[in-house]
Amino acid sequence: MREESSYTIRLEGFEGPLDLLLHLIRKNEIDIFNIPIVLITEQYMEYLRLMKTLNLDIAGEYLLMASTLLHIKSKMLLPQREEGEEEDQEEDPRAELVRRLLEYQKYKMAAEELIARPMLDRDVFVRLNPQESEEAQEERIEVTLFDLLEAFRQMLTRAREEPAHEVVLDRITVEERIQEILSLLREEKKSIAFHLLFPEGASRRMIIVTFLAILELVKMRWIRVFQIAPFETIRISPL
Repeated sequence: MREESSYTIRLEGFEGPLDLLLHLIRKNEIDIFNIPIVLITEQYMEYLRLMKTLNLDIAGEYLLMASTLLHIKSKMLLPQREEGEEEDQEEDPRAELVRRLLEYQKYKMAAEELIARPMLDRDVFVRLNPQESEEAQEERIEVTLFDLLEAFRQMLTRAREEPAHEVVLDRITVEERIQEILSLLREEKKSIAFHLLFPEGASRRMIIVTFLAILELVKMRWIRVFQIAPFETIRISPL
């Protein structure tokens, strides 16, 4: 196994396969009742490949959903019956998936609404934090794992090519990168743009290690990853 993939993060604290599908539907501005299954399957598999690159511990439910999508795709690609041929009234192969997505979306929205309600410790007795006074009035949209993966994919396209025979004895670890990110946040005393954590011309390994460090910090609830508005720059601040 390559050294860059030796660090594993379990995905239990992050989103699941239905969240990924809803993310893709929103990203592509797709009608949930008319999902282009070929496009969504290709993009879903691309995200799984990104997770594999990061050596994320993908739960079996992700792979089960991949099998489900591939099965639906195969049924959708079957030749259509000729007009006039006798045919049974068959349900759209996507129907069960759509039902699951709608039900999951309903409960997810209800949970988000509950979280948004005022809470005594969080919203009544507000902790004053002068370090973020400039951003206090700005609405924050929490960024999902899949938003981060998309940003990670974009960072990889900028990665510096490394010779296959290059040997570097002293390489930064995820734990060391975590400490560097925390130190940078303390120095800046405010949120910083996601892309600034990835030096210009950084190697592929540095990009992967940095991204794994960010995921670990999110999972430990040491940082917040957000946007001021949809599709705006992803920013990171300490919690």
